[in-house]
Amino acid sequence: MAFAITQTCCSDATCVSVCPVNCIHPAPGERAFGSTEMLHIDPKSCIDCGACADACPVDAVFPVDRLPATQREYARINAAYFDPGEAKSPEDDGTSEQELTGLVPGPNLHAWSRPAFDRVLPSDFGALRVAVVGTGPAGMYAAEDLLLHTRAEVTLIDRLPAAGGLVRYGVAPDHPSTKKVGETFSRFHTHPRVRMYLGLDVGHHLTAEELAAHHDAVIYAVGAATDRRLGIPGEALTGCLSATTFVAWYNAHPEVAPDAVGLSAERVVVVGNGNVALDVARILVTEPETLAGTGIAGHALAELRRSKVREVVVLGRRGPQDAACTRSELLALNHLPGVDLVVDDHDPRVGTAIDAAGPGDKAAVLRGVARESVDWSLSPGADGRRRRIVFRFLSAPVAVCGREDTGAVRVTGGTGELEIPAGLVLRAIGYRGVPQPGLPFDEATGTVSNEHGRVNGRPGTYVVGWSKRGPSGGIGANRACAAETVGSLLADAVAGALPAPAGGPKEFRRLVRRRRR
Repeated sequence: MAFAITQTCCSDATCVSVCPVNCIHPAPGERAFGSTEMLHIDPKSCIDCGACADACPVDAVFPVDRLPATQREYARINAAYFDPGEAKSPEDDGTSEQELTGLVPGPNLHAWSRPAFDRVLPSDFGALRVAVVGTGPAGMYAAEDLLLHTRAEVTLIDRLPAAGGLVRYGVAPDHPSTKKVGETFSRFHTHPRVRMYLGLDVGHHLTAEELAAHHDAVIYAVGAATDRRLGIPGEALTGCLSATTFVAWYNAHPEVAPDAVGLSAERVVVVGNGNVALDVARILVTEPETLAGTGIAGHALAELRRSKVREVVVLGRRGPQDAACTRSELLALNHLPGVDLVVDDHDPRVGTAIDAAGPGDKAAVLRGVARESVDWSLSPGADGRRRRIVFRFLSAPVAVCGREDTGAVRVTGGTGELEIPAGLVLRAIGYRGVPQPGLPFDEATGTVSNEHGRVNGRPGTYVVGWSKRGPSGGIGANRACAAETVGSLLADAVAGALPAPAGGPKEFRRLVRRRRR
């Protein structure tokens, strides 16, 4: 019996490196790698050894015959990647996932072998001292690469009092397997060649120049700390918040107050339909007792227990075929107990797109979802119906309405603008990086200006993750990103292009002690 990869796949390819028969694709080096939402196991090649399941950092791999009820469809999804005929189900039209995405594996699909490091280090290559600023996935993949493949001494720095970055503060509490990747990273926190400083803010406690003066190289993995704005009237009203604030709130981020979110409204509008938007919608309608056994913040659980939210409207300006979420996250909504899914049938193009979708298209997931011409004047809880999530496509926010508090959102639609009454509006249209003191910043992209991870005009300074490439890609995307940055760093070291540090580890420790008094 073969294994299958499921919803929480992080695509970091750890499973690929341990597979003895190369049956997991797309693999590093293949055209589709990094472009698909998940990796897939070929059931015809899998020898049922279980090495991939043991290696998976997020518990996404299961034997097909032991798939949980909510994950059984992934047996077909895995098989369909290799054999389009396996994609057919009663509602399918025969279009394969590869045809839909344009990522048809080439003729060497099964000829891939484990990737080799293309770095050549001299036999007398010394032990570099490298500082990594940020302990989220990007920073930790970079640190892991250095620790496993060089004799580098690594200084881990985080401005927050706890390590983990977005793994700790950005993953929904009902995705505990995704959070488990943090356990993989945490084993490096106590590595004998690692010294970690938490609660140390580069730019506040010490400058970028001071940090660089005590290390051979510095890698910044500071992520994207803020969110994109809607740019519409009323966005500053009380009750209009960023989804990043909401996510930080339920994850007990130390910089978000316990009373930052109130759930006294029956209807919430979430602007955007990416994975963060779906996370927010799901948490808002999930039975609180289901979340009680997770790592959700105590204040958030208490507020959810008091919550009056009965309906969450997920607003997307484009059609269902262009939804920004992954198919896996959309599939998961079908298994929420006690929650109904509805598609607002306000524009005939919405239903047409769903009906025309192929089996690998995200829109096809909505084919069995009820369609309704929603009467927004009705109170969500007036008729005693169950909690529900309403998808409204081809509709964009025009203004948040209210005097001091949010009362409604004016949106576009097929027949003109209308107001959707809502007491809470959460914008979930993407993260955005902020300038890092002492580093060049590209305002257009919201990233640190760099080439292949090398910070422009700052020899010995590097960047990785969202602060390097912009806020796109999940946890696993940071592995390849870190490999490129570390490769640039090592190439510069071999070429003698790294500035010599003026101070050593002892001087740095003294500096930190003085600045944090």
